Amino acid sequence: MSTSLQYLTNEEGKKTAVIVPWADYIRFMEDMEDLAAVAERRDEARVPHDQFLADIRKDRGEAGIFV
Repeated sequence: MSTSLQYLTNEEGKKTAVIVPWADYIRFMEDMEDLAAVAERRDEARVPHDQFLADIRKDRGEAGIFV
């Protein structure tokens, strides 16, 4: 994240808002979307890594992709 943050303050000098560079905002929003996807899938069944790799290899073989 950038260090060029700017703060808006009220009459008492308390911070009420922050201004961030656009690129930082976009990165932040992408991170929030990723976290939301993780949270939505929290209760899904998990596949062990070895099984995942075996499934990928099988799918590639059936599709004629050998990498």
